[in-house]
Amino acid sequence: MRGPHNIWRLIRTGATFERSGAMDAALDAMQAPTSIRIAAKVLGWPFKWLGVKGDMSQPPILRALVALGPAYIKFGQLMSTRPDVVGPKLADELKVLQDSLPPFPTAVAIAEIERELGIKVDECFSEFSEPVAAASLAQVHKAVIRETGQAVAVKVLRPGIEKAFMRDVDAFHLSARMIEIFAPSSRRLKPTSVIEHFEGIVRAELDLRSEASAGDEFAANTKGDEGFSVPALIWPLSARRVMTTEWVEGIPLGDVEALLATDLDPVEFSTRIIETFLRHALRDGFFHGDMHQGNLKYTENGDLVAFDFGIMGRIDSQTRRAYAQILYGFLIRDYRRVAEVHFEAGYVPPHQDVEEFAQAIRAIGEPIFGQDASQISMARLLAQLFDVTERFGMETRTELILLQRTMVVVEGVARTINPDMNMWEGSHTVVETYIRDSLGPKAMVKDLLDTAKVLARFGPLLPRLAESALLKAAAPAPEPERPKWFSLRPLAVGLVIGATTIWALT
Repeated sequence: MRGPHNIWRLIRTGATFERSGAMDAALDAMQAPTSIRIAAKVLGWPFKWLGVKGDMSQPPILRALVALGPAYIKFGQLMSTRPDVVGPKLADELKVLQDSLPPFPTAVAIAEIERELGIKVDECFSEFSEPVAAASLAQVHKAVIRETGQAVAVKVLRPGIEKAFMRDVDAFHLSARMIEIFAPSSRRLKPTSVIEHFEGIVRAELDLRSEASAGDEFAANTKGDEGFSVPALIWPLSARRVMTTEWVEGIPLGDVEALLATDLDPVEFSTRIIETFLRHALRDGFFHGDMHQGNLKYTENGDLVAFDFGIMGRIDSQTRRAYAQILYGFLIRDYRRVAEVHFEAGYVPPHQDVEEFAQAIRAIGEPIFGQDASQISMARLLAQLFDVTERFGMETRTELILLQRTMVVVEGVARTINPDMNMWEGSHTVVETYIRDSLGPKAMVKDLLDTAKVLARFGPLLPRLAESALLKAAAPAPEPERPKWFSLRPLAVGLVIGATTIWALT
């Protein structure tokens, strides 16, 4: 599937952007320089006629992304949370991609549910609505369980979505390989590994059993979190292509006007969004990896509710500690410590200079503080960070890609509610708490107890392991085996065979 035939899909992507007018709109939104605009025109215009026209009633970029398929729609969803990158107008247009895509027929959804669950929808549900939300991979119907009267949300995958999505991913694999071949300097960023990581996430998202399990674990982890909740899963009505959860009424976070019309405090709520994400990432090492507005609601009791657990992130305890120390170093402006953590964690090659790296980090961190948050562009900040990583030979760490990407998304969500939100200030409390709990005296005691538990499990085996080690140490060292070409036995046998052969012939 990942052969050169995918070049056609790449050409078609550029042609579709050119034909739909999305190329100019994207370049304008990104404020691309003249050189990039000329290059895009030269490469895109000759193939314009190969592009897909799309739905002419939609804006150009939206039209192009929908026409190109689910992988491109996912990218549009990410950009819809970044008005500071693509501009408020384009970000508002792209919000449609979160949960307002054209649905597939309800009859098809019902047939899919009955095939997957082995039930009759009319017998199981007293009510079953038309689609209430349609996204890139699936759509949701509101239903009422006949036996209990409970309102539920039934999520059903789009027909044929698995094949369509993986076609796009195959083209991305080809793109990554071409980048590595023609731009050797990019290999440190591991483009192929990045796409492989993305593919793993996509495959998990296309199996709703995996999403159901992730949602169940996430609900257990966050059960005691004040002001945050997760819909309960209905296991008997969930399968590979169907998932059922309790129905939760609330205002989608994309509807900012409706949110601000309530008694919601924008400053408190935007801070809570940031703190919630960081708490899950640092405390649990298991976080929601797709926290855009379409997957979040504000309920009447003031809770922030998260939906859609197809993309979840996991980071181990050592990585969490390193990441927290890096964040904390930025917060207290200890750039020397930030640099040291990078070296201790192996993020920067050991031959690099710590002081020089700390100076480069300072150039990134200082502009964050003492400014109006609305004047800080995360896009420019990330561009500066990229320059530093290239300069010091840092390699892309695939396990942190989702964490970093989600941080950008979460900041975008918080800023739509409170434009003056500063992510660094909003993260201060959670990071300080985690540092105290994971690196202080209490954490040291916990680490010792964990070590003792491991030793206790292996305790019964220790005498046998010690005896085996002593016997090996006391045993005489074996004589070194003589190389075969120095052995006389094969030579003697060869001489005998040769002499016998000569005698027989004569």
